[in-house]
Amino acid sequence: MREVQGYPLPLGVQISKDRVNFSIAVPADKDCQLLLYRTGRKKPCRQFDMKPMIGEVRCIALEDIEPGDYEYNYLINKEVVTDPYVKAIAGKERWGVKKELSEHEIRGRLQMSDYDWEGDHTLQIPYHQVIAYSLHIRGFTRHPSSKVKAKGTFQGVIEKLEYLKDLGINQIHCMPVYEFEECQIYRNYWGYGAGSYFAPKSAYSADGDGARGLKDMVKACHRSGIEVVLEMPFCTAADKMMMLECLRYYVMEYHIDGFILNPFVISTESVHADPFLKNTKIMEHELGFQTVMRRFLKGDEGMIHDVIYWLKHHSKEQGIFNYITDQNGFTLNDLVSYDAKHNEENGEHNQDGPDYNYSWNCGAEGPSRKKAVMELRNHQIFNAFFLLFLAQGTPCMLAGDEFGNSQKGNNNVYCQDNPIGWTDWRGLEKKKELHDFVKELIAFRKSHPILTPERELQGIDLSCCGVPDVSYHGEEAWQIPGEVSSRQLGVYYSGAQTKSEDCYVAYNMHWLEHVFALPALPKGYGWYVKATTERGMLDVPVLLKDQRKLELKERSVTVLTAERIVEVETKRNENITTLTDDQSS
Repeated sequence: MREVQGYPLPLGVQISKDRVNFSIAVPADKDCQLLLYRTGRKKPCRQFDMKPMIGEVRCIALEDIEPGDYEYNYLINKEVVTDPYVKAIAGKERWGVKKELSEHEIRGRLQMSDYDWEGDHTLQIPYHQVIAYSLHIRGFTRHPSSKVKAKGTFQGVIEKLEYLKDLGINQIHCMPVYEFEECQIYRNYWGYGAGSYFAPKSAYSADGDGARGLKDMVKACHRSGIEVVLEMPFCTAADKMMMLECLRYYVMEYHIDGFILNPFVISTESVHADPFLKNTKIMEHELGFQTVMRRFLKGDEGMIHDVIYWLKHHSKEQGIFNYITDQNGFTLNDLVSYDAKHNEENGEHNQDGPDYNYSWNCGAEGPSRKKAVMELRNHQIFNAFFLLFLAQGTPCMLAGDEFGNSQKGNNNVYCQDNPIGWTDWRGLEKKKELHDFVKELIAFRKSHPILTPERELQGIDLSCCGVPDVSYHGEEAWQIPGEVSSRQLGVYYSGAQTKSEDCYVAYNMHWLEHVFALPALPKGYGWYVKATTERGMLDVPVLLKDQRKLELKERSVTVLTAERIVEVETKRNENITTLTDDQSS
């Protein structure tokens, strides 16, 4: 091993054929040494002084060194420090085991890029075609009911890809996957805060190799037609240049399709301006859709105009996505089961978590055996999915919502590394009807281009067919029910421009029944019921007896499609004939 002159940029470790270069920024008034360890050892075998070279950057290069045989740290003013740019961590392969950096139990690996991507590349799925699914790598499969071999890992997610693909998902949002310290006063289950942002978490891989585990997951996701988006919140102390380098690194090294950022830490505009990240999805959380739809769902007054805005608003320009529930707050099941948060088990006297959830327990707080309460809750869950998947923006659902996953009223499970915070897959059998409804609703969205237009609908007749591309109705056709007391809305989507069938969605979030006047269709066409809150998605559309009006029960949604009457009735007769033949045989 021989020390030679290093080069200051890029910061971090660079491994080439004949040398390893180390570079780190350290204030000039501090001492700095490079510590080298034999792989797996807790005692340094070599130590090298690092003097300032340019500004505050220290650098050194070593020749005749086999990277796989060594690990490293820095000693700054006699304090052991992990490289801020470290690409992989040794010593934290097991989740929940406290390790001390000062005792050299945590070390940086000299990571080599020798992975075979087999021709993999980012998918570049257009925003308007995305169906997103938000999950926590550990919590998604950690519960025994997940029935995967590698529970709580990247490999566990791979085992669930067929499930996600079958559901209709083509993008997953992953909570932090970088190295963070979970062993704190309260378990840092979610992973927010300071961390080694360039290094995938070793404990999230079944074999302790976080880098390979993440790459395997991304490659498997892409093979299944599913994009991978990472939540990268960073902490306020992080350097902007480092954050940009980190995002570039994940795109280049891990083929990541997009990121969810905290705009208060780094502006999405500055990231979009980076030439390397031009084709990468850069997003942020936005509460507008969530707040409006939650309030509309529970029957708040004065919501109609805001609902109209969010039903037609596109996501791409702002880099946002629509969600009614996510990790920060109630699950969908809990949103309709609790009026107040129940975070007592977090140990903070129920002071943590959002106080305003715009939830409604449907008549009883928490679990209930009352038939009327449970029926109403189920209806409200169906209604919420209608609102999410029939809106024009990019929808994102929370893992487990499709089968009623609950966190027992806890709306801030950041420290609940246990069944409260894990996805409980037993609901998949208990609430199969809900799961199947969500799957069919997603398929309906995908099969109707008018619900997923490439550009935001304008509310004008762009195709010269006599009908606007989108219009809004109530008890009177073509009139928006804009009164403060209104809690109902009809939305008419014209399929003329996309050459698809027209759709009409009637939302009645009132506790009273309402009658909607329906727009007239061309001769030979009729309005057919395709889905309702009570019955879910219908296998065969049902022709409305009265084509001029639609009676809608309280707190319910109905989806209509406009089809040629003869064609649909012929299909219906064919289905009936087939069923009769099968029964007779």
